[in-house]
Amino acid sequence: MVIVTTIRRARVTLPAAELGPDNPLPPLRTLDEVHRIEDRDKEDLPRDMARQIGYGPLHGLLPLRVRDGYGRHRAPREFDALVLENDRLEVTVLPGLGGRIASLLHKPSGRELLYRNPVFQPADFALNGAWYSGGIEWNIGATGHTTLSCAPLHAARVPAPDGGPMLRLWEWERLRDLPFQVDLWLPDGSDFLHVGVRVRNPHERPVPAYWWSNTAVPEERRVLAPAEDAYHFGYERRLRKVPVPEHDGVDRTYPLNSGHAADWFYDVPDGRRRWIAALDAEGHGLAQTSTDVLRGRKLFVWGSGTGGRRWQEWLTEPGTGGYCEIQAGLARTQLEHVRLEAESEISWLEAYGPLDCAPGRPGEDWADVVDAAEARLEEVLPRADVEAAYTAWRGHADTEPAEILSAGSGWGALEVLRTGWKLPGTPFAESTLGEAQAPWRELLRTGSLPGAPSVLPPGETLVAPAWRDMLETAPATPLAEYHLGIAQWHGGDRAQAVRSWERALRHAPQRWPALRCLAVADEEAGHRTRAAERYAEAFGDLCARRGPGEPWVFAAAALGREAITALLAAGRVREARGVWDRLDTGTRARGRFRLIEATLLCAEGRPERARAVFDAGFEVADLREGAEDIGRLWSRLTDEPLPERYDFRMRPKTEDR
Repeated sequence: MVIVTTIRRARVTLPAAELGPDNPLPPLRTLDEVHRIEDRDKEDLPRDMARQIGYGPLHGLLPLRVRDGYGRHRAPREFDALVLENDRLEVTVLPGLGGRIASLLHKPSGRELLYRNPVFQPADFALNGAWYSGGIEWNIGATGHTTLSCAPLHAARVPAPDGGPMLRLWEWERLRDLPFQVDLWLPDGSDFLHVGVRVRNPHERPVPAYWWSNTAVPEERRVLAPAEDAYHFGYERRLRKVPVPEHDGVDRTYPLNSGHAADWFYDVPDGRRRWIAALDAEGHGLAQTSTDVLRGRKLFVWGSGTGGRRWQEWLTEPGTGGYCEIQAGLARTQLEHVRLEAESEISWLEAYGPLDCAPGRPGEDWADVVDAAEARLEEVLPRADVEAAYTAWRGHADTEPAEILSAGSGWGALEVLRTGWKLPGTPFAESTLGEAQAPWRELLRTGSLPGAPSVLPPGETLVAPAWRDMLETAPATPLAEYHLGIAQWHGGDRAQAVRSWERALRHAPQRWPALRCLAVADEEAGHRTRAAERYAEAFGDLCARRGPGEPWVFAAAALGREAITALLAAGRVREARGVWDRLDTGTRARGRFRLIEATLLCAEGRPERARAVFDAGFEVADLREGAEDIGRLWSRLTDEPLPERYDFRMRPKTEDR
């Protein structure tokens, strides 16, 4: 009998929170990424690691916007899925949510190999906000979860190396302006999903590159990797080398043995096969392996502490088991970026499948356990076969899609239109250009940026040097000056950015967008009083000009949140209250704004009222990974322990950042 691999469309229904609109304010502030260390801590690291940690760190999110419009209310919702299937595996992919592999089912055993989240609940973990847990995710761009976590990717059917169908995912990563592709196929007779990945740099300059494939698995596992040491990173922001499996007298290869959230970056020796596995007590689980280019392996744990358990509950629904993540990346740690040379590319092959072997017993020699697992992996998927599969796939990486299955964004098409780049295998068709790209296409075609309707907040700004050059030569309309200022700010020319925004104010039909940019510039320069004044003026202008509809409600919420924070920082409590009073009733009821209300009440000298807000209960849907705002405010109100419902701390309580 001939075994046929198929790709079919499907629908996955989950209790889901709505993503909501993106924040309409351009993210001008310096990015506060939790995965960083102080320069002094680099002295004890290997020289190449220290160099890559210092190479190409991301300082801001432009040209993207922050995705923070989601809430916590969930209702049944259907998601488009693509299912790759043969007699061994069933792979469910969500092209509209970053190409996430939501399920990897091993059909002969009936076992789900991944942690499959039963809900879709965004949380503020991606670089640009919205992210969700579960499955296998593809992280590209910079240290952290990709900005594409909740964004659509292009998807198509292409021929696989063995003649069967292959599912291709691709997109344009906008932080680094790099196109990438992920090809998935099921070789005949294999229990392993094969994944070919390619990242291309079409620019005439080197670009910092980043990639980590993150796989969520149930946390009641033991994680094995071919390493005797690891670099431990906790949310106290220290990176240090520790032994594996035991550290501080505890076997850390069991996720629940760690008290707090932490990363364990395994130091896999050069020449050793690259793999990682997570096995249950009976010896069943998942293995991931790759060609050697993907050198890094990591275990992420939430830990058994209160904060970690709270985050686990936050990301799913009650009664769902917890998870950990086994990960694989281009560098030894996620704090590093690698140099991708001009007009070059980097590619590798990954494989995911079941592994059955003994996870080892307490006290059993670690090296023996790892060697036995690696030997078993060699039996079911020889290292030479992975290399051969990679070589075979490279011959198909440029094959043009046979059938388009799903569409991503139009940003890649805009860049191809601007440059004329040829990117075989990953077409960015003009038909994908949409409303967001329309003004920039017009700028490219005519040299002028079309005016925006005064009844809507301004759209996104392109900030790459080529677009900045076009803005500098375009007619100096208020909108063009506004966008030019943002591009100049991104390029580090802050003085010119301020001048552009000041020019935009002179004839702008709505002043608040440029006033808000100037307020941020004042904050960054340490001018709190002037920043507060400009925020107050900007919010007043928005309220005077706002039209009906959701875009204006979210614009007022975003600007009001920033304005209240700035006014309180400047000691202008009464004006902060004035902004609060002008916010929409629905906005004030959101969890984020309940926290702001408690902060405002505390500043007004009404701690009892602030405490009452806590007692009534609230949920901050966009609470940031590693943020401790709730705990800090609570400590100003009372000496009582922080209630568990508000305890999201990801580091030991005795350590101060």
